[in-house]
Amino acid sequence: MSSETHVPVLIVGGGIVGFSASLFLSHHNIHSIIIERHSGSSIHPRARSVNARTMELFRHLGIEDRVHEAAASMSASAGIYSGRSLREVIEPKPRSEGPRKVPLAGLFKQVSPSSGTFVTQDMIEPVLVGVARERGADVRFNTECMHIEQDSHAVTATLKDRQSGATSTVRADYLIAADGAGSPIRTRLNVPTTGRGSMGHLLNILFHADLKFLVDKREFSLCRIDHPEVTGLFTSINNSDRWVFHLSFDPSKGEKASDFAPERCKELLRIALGFPDVEIDIKSVLPWEPSVRIAECLQHGRIFLAGDAAHQMPPWAGQGATSGIADIHNLTWKLAAVMSGQASEALLKTYDMERVPVGKEAAEVSANAADETGILSTKKNLTVALSLLKRILIVPGYGYSYAGQTICEEDTSPLGGLTWRPWTLPSLLFSIDGRPGRRVPHVWVEQDGRRISTLDVCGKTLVLLAGSDGGSWTECAKKLSSVLGIGMAAYCVGPEGDLVSPRGAFEAATGVSSQGAVLVRPDDFIVWRQRRKCSDPQAELERAMKKALCI
Repeated sequence: MSSETHVPVLIVGGGIVGFSASLFLSHHNIHSIIIERHSGSSIHPRARSVNARTMELFRHLGIEDRVHEAAASMSASAGIYSGRSLREVIEPKPRSEGPRKVPLAGLFKQVSPSSGTFVTQDMIEPVLVGVARERGADVRFNTECMHIEQDSHAVTATLKDRQSGATSTVRADYLIAADGAGSPIRTRLNVPTTGRGSMGHLLNILFHADLKFLVDKREFSLCRIDHPEVTGLFTSINNSDRWVFHLSFDPSKGEKASDFAPERCKELLRIALGFPDVEIDIKSVLPWEPSVRIAECLQHGRIFLAGDAAHQMPPWAGQGATSGIADIHNLTWKLAAVMSGQASEALLKTYDMERVPVGKEAAEVSANAADETGILSTKKNLTVALSLLKRILIVPGYGYSYAGQTICEEDTSPLGGLTWRPWTLPSLLFSIDGRPGRRVPHVWVEQDGRRISTLDVCGKTLVLLAGSDGGSWTECAKKLSSVLGIGMAAYCVGPEGDLVSPRGAFEAATGVSSQGAVLVRPDDFIVWRQRRKCSDPQAELERAMKKALCI
């Protein structure tokens, strides 16, 4: 028997990206149904960390501490090595004294109020599932999307309960397809993809083996193994007894995934470890192909692709899950603005304009880190060195910008705005300097006696941040918010401002004078910047607000 339900947004795919989408929608008071064909969240580690930018987004959701708690059993790891066996590589290394720290963590304190953390996908997904349910999402595991069709008003999906066989119909205003690299929805829509395609054939072997005697105080992140009998890559999970080995095999030599039964895998693992008698308990073996496939278009009427369904990439730059979360953070505020009547549907078209180039760049940087087997290359040459530099710049989740329909261009004459840029780490490394299209700079401020970041006042509506003498801007913002019916918060930042900070700190970070201001979207990206007071601030700000919402 079939029944029909209406929901604002249906999310197909209950992984880290799908559940993050549900939480961001809840953040904007949008109800969602999320379906997943499997019986529960991931039981495999897959991704091993989330970057600083993703933790900023979890901070907006109020779950940053929960994610850190889920990661409590993880240990900081550093070091990418190579050799004939793990024993050969690790044994000669001296044991370190004191606790290991996350590499470069202190360096990024100027950039963000948050820090990236080591946490595996099977640790973080239960957190997201639990919070999604707490916040009212309708979560349906063991449920498959069998058919979709759409008209000018909604998407109709036929769902099947994989346990009972019962079918139901959901009619949604919009559908988010976060259904993975093989995305059945992308296939049904006949979405063309570009990219290198498959770069190799690997087996992802999750196993338990007590190696604490070897790695204690010599923890590592990755170790490539090149042995006459086995080629692959160790990835540490807890640097104690939980590991993954990516085993390379070659179909052109007649090899296939089914050749590698558990006992054969144990034999190869012992060779790769360098310990012929170590006890090994294999938990799972998943064939996979490091690949680059980028959907040419992410919006298809009322259906939007996100995560691996939008851009599949190798994991070597840590961008798979995190770029997917950035996708839906970009999308969900736009859906909320359109559904609340504050923006036109033209705003949704900017999802493609903004996220396709970012996905392509992340995929290319990730792919360039691999060799002909699809495994992370550890060769020492100029190509690998340049690839490493690019990876370092995108791993934290920054270093990209948006342009186009919703971003106001600046007149940067006569020197291209060069003299406006602060000589700080956020500016020099990641171009976080107040320019339109960039993430708003992080500045510590006080509000009602609490120490918060400028990022903490963003996230739900448009936000105007003005310099210490920018009261005229905040007055205009309040008036326009009322007249236009557009939600917007406005703050002066300075010693006597709504947000208290040392004189000049905010201005230096954003490249404005004390009478200047920036307008920030709900996804923390700057839409518009006025460096100084202008002759008609209300008209100037109204133009920026309308451009931000495509009205």
